[in-house]
Amino acid sequence: MKIDVFFDPICPWCFIGKRRLQRALGLRATISASLVWRPFMLNPEMPPAGMDRNAYLMHKFGTEQRVRRLLGALEEAGQSEEISFRFDRINLTPSTVNAHRLVHYADEFGLAESVVERLFCAYFQEGRNIGELDELSALGRSIGLDGGALDEYLDSSTDISWVREQNSRAHRIGVNGVPCFLLDGELALQGAQPPEIIARLLDAAAA
Repeated sequence: MKIDVFFDPICPWCFIGKRRLQRALGLRATISASLVWRPFMLNPEMPPAGMDRNAYLMHKFGTEQRVRRLLGALEEAGQSEEISFRFDRINLTPSTVNAHRLVHYADEFGLAESVVERLFCAYFQEGRNIGELDELSALGRSIGLDGGALDEYLDSSTDISWVREQNSRAHRIGVNGVPCFLLDGELALQGAQPPEIIARLLDAAAA
C-alpha cells in the first residue's frame, strides 16, 4: 500500500499525525505500507529569512489567549504520542522550502522518513532554525547523508520549483490542510486523527 503523506515540518499536528500513523500501522501489522512524503507549505509566501515566532502567532491567531489555548492543546496531544513540545525554544517561523528539498533529496537514499522525524524534533524540541542551510546540512549528516554532496545540493536551486509545484498540486487535488494521508491514491484522511481511525481507513484501503 502506498501512503502519500502531505505535511509541513513546522506543523505541530503533522508531527503528532506522523506518530499516530505509525501507531496505526503497528495495529495493522499485516499491511505493508510505503510512505511518500509530499510537500505542503502552510506559509508559501514566507520570506527566506523567516518571521519572528511571536509576531507570526499573533498574526495568525489574533490574541495571546488564543495562542496559549492552542499551544496548551498541542502540548496535551503531544504527550499522548510521547512528544515533548518545547515551544519556548522556538524563536522563528522559517520558510520550509529548503526543508522539503532536504526530504526529497534524502528520499533518493531511502532516508526520507528519518529526515522528517529529525526535522520535527529539531524544530519542536530543540528550537533549531530549519530554514537555515547550515542547520539542514547538519541534520542531513546526522542521519547518514554524505555532507559534501548534500551541501552541493542545498547550495543550488535544484528542486525549489519542484517543491512549489508539489505544493500547488496538493491544493489542486483538494488538500487544504495537513497532515493529510492519501492511501493508494483513492482514500484520504485529513487531520491528526486517532490511530484507531487511521487503522480503519487502512482496512478500507486494503479491502
